[in-house]
Amino acid sequence: MKLLDQLSEQLDELQALGLQRSRQVVQTPCGAHQVVNGRPVLSFNSNDYLGLANNAHVLEALNEGVRRYGAGSGASHLISGHSQAHQCLEEQLADLYGPHMPQARALSMCTGYMANLAVLSALTAGQSSAEIFSDALNHASIIDGARLSRAKVSVYPHRSTQALAQQLQASSAQTKLVVTDSVFSMDGTLAPLPELLALCEKHGAWLVVDDAHGFGVLGARGLGALEHFGLRSSHVVLMGTLGKSAGVAGAFVAAHDTVVQYLIQRARPYIYTTAAPPALAHALLTSVNIITGPLGHALRDQLHQLLQVWQAGLAQFLTVRSDLSRLPCLLPSATPIQPLVLGSNTAVMQASSALMQRGVWVSAIRAPTVPAGTARLRITFSAAHTQADVHTLLQGLQGLPALSPGAYLEKVPA
Repeated sequence: MKLLDQLSEQLDELQALGLQRSRQVVQTPCGAHQVVNGRPVLSFNSNDYLGLANNAHVLEALNEGVRRYGAGSGASHLISGHSQAHQCLEEQLADLYGPHMPQARALSMCTGYMANLAVLSALTAGQSSAEIFSDALNHASIIDGARLSRAKVSVYPHRSTQALAQQLQASSAQTKLVVTDSVFSMDGTLAPLPELLALCEKHGAWLVVDDAHGFGVLGARGLGALEHFGLRSSHVVLMGTLGKSAGVAGAFVAAHDTVVQYLIQRARPYIYTTAAPPALAHALLTSVNIITGPLGHALRDQLHQLLQVWQAGLAQFLTVRSDLSRLPCLLPSATPIQPLVLGSNTAVMQASSALMQRGVWVSAIRAPTVPAGTARLRITFSAAHTQADVHTLLQGLQGLPALSPGAYLEKVPA
């Protein structure tokens, strides 16, 4: 019982710190309006930015994929699990990213988490010296991938190209990887990719970009951060997630053909994992066509309009609720991720609970997902939302009680 007692003590500590997590049971498809724990709610929680998770065309493609390919792949990609559906998806993505990387090739992966583990561990494997330079606010999968690589890891301050330049200049590593989120998942802000790429090309480094929250949202065709910034380079290795804007599941790596061939040979999280069901890849062909076509453009316009309504409404709300001057620090985000920083764990849990009581579901995000003292409501918008939904969210915020003096307060950066 001693081992169980130790775990119980640690769980009690998490509870006391306001850090214990819990799951909610969702009984309906992903969407703006859901049933959670038996009650209807308006959700601002998912990463389904374009509302494709329950799109009729995607659902029909998934059903067709099941009829054509069955339920599972049966083996890893290198045994017998690489289906025609996976191959078609990879070829489609490679064609799309051709303008942004010479001799582009794509590799289908089960999850974005595994893709980051695969890239970071494989590109440093067998090197006599390797160093990974990682943004301080990178996603947990990047942090874990860097640990798995066993390479030297240097963390540079968030979005600081000056600090990174100094680290690269001082490094004597044979292989250098600069890795960053394109859109930081808890802040909604963008990495300075043009400056990062220039540094990588100057110092002979790879630029590994986790575009999980950029793909589908950024760029004229929704191809993400590379398209948004108009970048093209053989130094770039891009990871894109297919369970967010694409609405299904999985991920991909896009890079120069030589890089992808190397990953197929050396990336252990790819080699030793059963391939994702081919039906998912078949459905994703439709998702990607939607993202890059006229409907995708219209859905991104819808998102932009919702963000304008939200930000204007929030500014008015803060003026009216002067007693809540300590409520939010709205981080400067132009993406569907709109975080309201409250600071203390107690404050953010109270706010999330109060919103849920009003039928608005917004999760409380706390350490270690975000730095201690910056607990927040992570509000995410979807093209499935309406302007009426945004006003409902604003009304829910207006009904919040005043927060304790310990709430986080910081002037919103210009």
